[in-house]
Amino acid sequence: MPERDPQSPVVVLHQVSVRYGTQLALDDVSAAVAAGAVGLLGPNGAGKSTMIRALLGFVAPSTGQMQVLGYDVAHRPLEIRARVGYMPESDAHIPGMNAVSFVAYCGELAGLPRVDAMQRAHEMLFYVGLGEARYRMIDTYSTGMKQRIKLAQALVHDPDLVFLDEPTNGMDPRGREEMLELIDDLAHHKGVNLILSSHLLPDVEQTCDQVIVMDRGRVVAQGPIADLKEPRGQVFELRVKAPAGLAPFLHRLSESGCQHHAGTPGGEPDGLDDVMRVFVPGDGGARELFALAVAAGVQVRHLRPSVATLEDAFARAVGDLDEAR
Repeated sequence: MPERDPQSPVVVLHQVSVRYGTQLALDDVSAAVAAGAVGLLGPNGAGKSTMIRALLGFVAPSTGQMQVLGYDVAHRPLEIRARVGYMPESDAHIPGMNAVSFVAYCGELAGLPRVDAMQRAHEMLFYVGLGEARYRMIDTYSTGMKQRIKLAQALVHDPDLVFLDEPTNGMDPRGREEMLELIDDLAHHKGVNLILSSHLLPDVEQTCDQVIVMDRGRVVAQGPIADLKEPRGQVFELRVKAPAGLAPFLHRLSESGCQHHAGTPGGEPDGLDDVMRVFVPGDGGARELFALAVAAGVQVRHLRPSVATLEDAFARAVGDLDEAR
């Protein structure tokens, strides 16, 4: 077992590319994942799950090197799997087993003696809120309960690092909030290193301290969330009236280096009187926005300064990538 400095990264990727046939799923990715709670953020198809599978040794990269907890992934995958927990995005239970037997079996697969595995299974099922249902067959569980049992099996062997792939998928609002509370407790009270992969910005912002932002197989930003949210300019909430459409105004915003996205998560503004969030770099601020609106023939109906969010940081990062291409 390699000696690790507690301050050293738990995961390192250097120029890693992964192909599925002709599709480039990871494109020359380099990243260092710090200890603690780190979000792996990006839209569906960004390469997040592929990165996790590559780090676990399930997918062989076409180029590059990777290390997890000081082990080389290409040469020591079994040692890595013994020291990490993995909560996959898709269901992975064994039909015909009850919850406690399944979680204990996962503990045995990770190297725990049978008695210890069974004891830990009971503990973890109580921890994730399934104590009263631990003797039920997993086939009868709801979607939210199946998410919880995936978390329990990922924790049963007391891993040094946990990968959580879309842990709130399919959960109702209450279940989602309870899952996020568990993840926050693991990271900030139990001292568990974790990598949370999600396309949901609020999930990452609520539970993680650092983030790696991915888009189309590439890392477009990484670092502490607080630093990424701190813009090198100003963020505004903006509504305009554009009788001829928003396209000319959005084009002028892009040409001037202003990043823009819809005021509610989900895409670009595309109609009249849309609310949008605009990042204005430098010191131009509101004056520059008014000038661009006049030049594009649109009328500013609402403009106010806003606090930068993780969504703004993501929009800027993806915008920078689009411009580079």
